[in-house]
Amino acid sequence: MNIPADLKYTSDHEWIRVEGDVAIVGVTDFAQGELGDVVFVEIETEGEELDKGETFGTVEAVKTVSDLFMPVGGKVAEFNEALADEPELVNKNPYGEGWMVKIKIADATELDALISADEYQKLLEA
Repeated sequence: MNIPADLKYTSDHEWIRVEGDVAIVGVTDFAQGELGDVVFVEIETEGEELDKGETFGTVEAVKTVSDLFMPVGGKVAEFNEALADEPELVNKNPYGEGWMVKIKIADATELDALISADEYQKLLEA
């Protein structure tokens, strides 16, 4: 299983990559594997300010529909438009082309509560 060391993670299986005051968010390789074939990604929160833990969208797979949660609070600045036509990018490349949203972080100290790649690995093994 792929768990890049340069990312932070949530116990809800989202990852976050910080680039300045913007962060890219997606679901982990584990999450996409558990979901199965992703057929639709719905993000209707673009432009909205959301708190940490709030739902920013849903991902629909053949097996289930799952909510997507904000790893930190902030404004949803951009949705990955490629997912509208190719939701399977979440399965093929969850840490690259399959990213979900870009957010403008409201409070960078919330990043401290996220877990490292090693901690995420231990969570999956528990």
